[in-house]
Amino acid sequence: MRLGYPCINLSLSCRSSKTFRLASFSEERFRSTVMANLRCLSEILSLNATSGLLFFRITSDLIPFASHPVNTLPWQDEFRTEFKRIGFFIKNNRMRVSMHPDQFVVLNSLDEGIVSRSVAELLYHADVLDLLGTGKDAKIQIHIGGVYGDKVASIERFIERTRSLQLRVARRLVIENDDRLYSLRDCLGVHKKTGLPVVLDVFHHSWNHHGESMREAILLAEKTWHKPDGPLLIDYSSQEKGRRPGSHAGTIDIRHFTSLLGQAMDRNCDVMLEIKDKDRSALRALKLLRVQGTERKTSRGIT
Repeated sequence: MRLGYPCINLSLSCRSSKTFRLASFSEERFRSTVMANLRCLSEILSLNATSGLLFFRITSDLIPFASHPVNTLPWQDEFRTEFKRIGFFIKNNRMRVSMHPDQFVVLNSLDEGIVSRSVAELLYHADVLDLLGTGKDAKIQIHIGGVYGDKVASIERFIERTRSLQLRVARRLVIENDDRLYSLRDCLGVHKKTGLPVVLDVFHHSWNHHGESMREAILLAEKTWHKPDGPLLIDYSSQEKGRRPGSHAGTIDIRHFTSLLGQAMDRNCDVMLEIKDKDRSALRALKLLRVQGTERKTSRGIT
């Protein structure tokens, strides 16, 4: 089981998501910003590898305006060497990376403009992961989208549009259950028609489910992943006390995370901690994981 966190390392001063206003776009500014972002990504991954955090979600802001018409630079060629170097580090350290496009990526939208921009954004994400030289286990994670007054039709529209995606996107695409509209059961139904693996968001499942226990949910989602896809991806968080329902925790609830480990420890999965203090909670979770792993080996008589 590899543990990770999304996008930002709070222990470092740099951010791999620096951007600028569209009105101030220039080739010089674009190049300097991308180089700074790639240097920071490299620094984050290096620190993660040293710490034992081997799963990381790369920010969608890595390449500012990558899918916007204003950007006509062949950035894929210009930064190919830097991407290759980072990808070599990822592979050598047996790390896993993923990406999660922003909420404006909605493939089942009724607005063709939104769909067109969503496809362009997915192509950009595929470019990043391809330039890194990652395998099929580096995934692009999205939600099914909106309901638009007709859930059945919206699901069918999503299925139809995913089938028309370029292979370099489709091979990396995975879907995630959400906390209101599309449950794990809905995602499993889409999987049956498309083959798309299902990411299990345990926090969303706690709010939107059909009576499946967490253990049942893990086993059901795991069946949608095949060997080339890598292990099942699980998103983890818990409720922040005193905040509105659905608010992600500011720091890890050790007792709650221990419960998840009890359900998932024997499964082939990687866990992304979507907790606000990022690497700080991830390191605490890693320490607990190592303790649990040692205890399990001892209980089986393995030294």
